[in-house]
Amino acid sequence: MYEALMLKRLVSLWVWISAALVVLVWVPWLALVYAATVPSDPGRYAVGRWFRRAAVTLTRLNPFWKFRTTGFLVPDPRRPYVAVANHESIADIFLLSHLPWEMKWLSKEAIFKIPLMGWMMRMAGDIAVRRGDVKSRMQALDACRDRLGKRVSVMIMPEGTRSSTGEIQKFHDGAFRLAIETGSPILPIAVAGTRACITKGSWIVGRANAIAHVLPPIDTAGLTVDDVPALRDRVRELIIEARAGLLRELQSA
Repeated sequence: MYEALMLKRLVSLWVWISAALVVLVWVPWLALVYAATVPSDPGRYAVGRWFRRAAVTLTRLNPFWKFRTTGFLVPDPRRPYVAVANHESIADIFLLSHLPWEMKWLSKEAIFKIPLMGWMMRMAGDIAVRRGDVKSRMQALDACRDRLGKRVSVMIMPEGTRSSTGEIQKFHDGAFRLAIETGSPILPIAVAGTRACITKGSWIVGRANAIAHVLPPIDTAGLTVDDVPALRDRVRELIIEARAGLLRELQSA
């Protein structure tokens, strides 16, 4: 037991040290990519892709995490979707960054205040939102419309916060209203296995196998805001069903 705990602590220490080193290397590189590409790439697609590669690099440096993605392959990475996923852990960000196309993340404002990390998120074009602030939510949705208009998908976790029980919580309307108003398809993604990656409030990294499964997109053409509740509930049920299958797969592995 003591040896296992010490191994966890040593691996966790390595993970945080390597994360700091990767960030220190990535910030100046991302700034160069930003300067070179943004004039011809207002959607910041290239900058975003390089930013997600930092998350993939960190995952590969972590011997405790095994991540993979399955399901629908987006045929055109510049076809904008409103992607929605359940939220298990902060490690969801690292898992979903393995998907081979760019998405701008809607994230809580506090993350943008982290030195270096927040700078990279802003360079990549990710979107900050302040919880409980109606004006901030409206501004964030306007920013999402801007990214979609520039042919870049957005990534929203409609639970709003990670589940404390493991059960998928109720979905908020925002992502679905956005998709209908912009005529963008919804891209549902089921996430399973990341709860074991790291416990909320702890620095200790756990062993985890995790999967992100991309479901077929759902067209919103012809829908109106009156259809938001039905679309929201339909997508939630699809993700719940898909995640249950992923959990069974992980348990049998």
